[in-house]
Amino acid sequence: MEDYLDGFLEYIRVERNYSDYTETNYEIDIEKYEEYLDNMHKNFKTIKYKDVLDYSKYLKEVENLKASSINRHLSSLRSFYNYLERESVIKSNPFKLVSGPKKEEHLPNYMKYNEFETMINTCDNTPLGIRNRALLETLLATGARIGELINLNIDDIDFANKEVKVLGKGNKERICYLNEHAINFLEDYINNSRIVLLGKHKSKRLFINHIGGDLTTRGVRDIIDNIVKKSALDIKVTPHTFRHTFATMLLNEGCDLKSVQELLGHANLSTTTIYTHLTNDYIKDIYLHAHPRAHKK
Repeated sequence: MEDYLDGFLEYIRVERNYSDYTETNYEIDIEKYEEYLDNMHKNFKTIKYKDVLDYSKYLKEVENLKASSINRHLSSLRSFYNYLERESVIKSNPFKLVSGPKKEEHLPNYMKYNEFETMINTCDNTPLGIRNRALLETLLATGARIGELINLNIDDIDFANKEVKVLGKGNKERICYLNEHAINFLEDYINNSRIVLLGKHKSKRLFINHIGGDLTTRGVRDIIDNIVKKSALDIKVTPHTFRHTFATMLLNEGCDLKSVQELLGHANLSTTTIYTHLTNDYIKDIYLHAHPRAHKK
């Protein structure tokens, strides 16, 4: 099997132009599978549909892998066996017949508006405090990803039209919008505190750190962690929480799903539909409180 594995890795590297990271993961997954076959005294050329099911069960019950990891293993082996079929080593690919386990569905966490206000109120009027509030306001106003946020340049903001140009996944550009709160604090930050933080440094980036360097993803997470701790909020908040909150708030206020998709920069509408679970819970809660026959006696 080793010779075929080497050939497969060369194939995905040269002909398919896969990354080194992907190649390494494929190799690890296939070697684990080879070890399993050796222990089970099975030949990789003659395995059947049931053998694939047994291996999937082994990954779950013995290796204790999550559904996402099992699916990755099966995907690696499906590609490997496609290669073997292409090279006429086997007649058919048994991995084509098996779909992996369903991924566990985790609903995104989001903040309530009063929790966001509590976080905002902890930001003082120091240069860092003004920067932090501008950062939080921008996250909630735009629903931007953390990577999109730290890559924003000052020139990306159009204050006159209350817009910001965001470069998303796949270098796809989209326009997000800024509310009055975000505009006011961004202007204060840029005109006053950013100049102080920048010092003698030069940077086009909108958000900078305490020594004038470009703010990193780790830096944004630390800022949010410190604000949550200072706010004494008993909630889990990450940069992505603001994105989830942005989407949930818009849907709760009647914004259509297609518009939210565009604002979030989702390639597929199906990615956006997860937020309908959250808004459905919100609507149910309103119903239980508002409908006279739903009240508990």
